[in-house]
Amino acid sequence: MRVDRLDYELPAELIAQRPLPERDGARLLHLTPGGGLSDRRVLDLPDLIEPGSLLVVNDTRVLPARLLGHREGTGGAVELLLLRRHEGPDERWSCLGRSSKALRPRQLQRSSGPS
Repeated sequence: MRVDRLDYELPAELIAQRPLPERDGARLLHLTPGGGLSDRRVLDLPDLIEPGSLLVVNDTRVLPARLLGHREGTGGAVELLLLRRHEGPDERWSCLGRSSKALRPRQLQRSSGPS
């Protein structure tokens, strides 16, 4: 999968910083049976789900761990998003990386610190 195809511009003011007091008031984008889109709310779900429907729930959480750094040697900018820490003494993480040139596994990066 090419994760660069998943990139899009999202204005910072549209990113929720904390949950709504009434969670069922959260926004929901509904794909209609005819292929159209409609803006709904979570509280509308009982009206949208029919018996036998498949419901896919995304319960992932975002770690506040975006690292900005530079390639060792060239100084090119690198952005890493930490996803999951692996067990063990060597502090290994799975992450997504972005750079002007392809990142290679085990390529050494220098971090500028968390952002």
